Amino acid sequence: MKTRLTVCTRKQRYPTANDAHHAAATATITLRPYRCERCRHYHLTSRTKGKRVPRPLFANTPNDDKAAP
Repeated sequence: MKTRLTVCTRKQRYPTANDAHHAAATATITLRPYRCERCRHYHLTSRTKGKRVPRPLFANTPNDDKAAP
């Protein structure tokens, strides 16, 4: 989906993917960087519909405590 021009002009632009990933990692909410087709820079979005979001890895799962018969 192409970013609308009005949305592109209102959003913060990041020149590199690393800059966008760093900004997303330091945010207080979950954000995902993407490359804008209009300006060719990177923006951040909170939308995840249709995107694969990695599940967090847990050291201890509920089945780890149970002994095998």
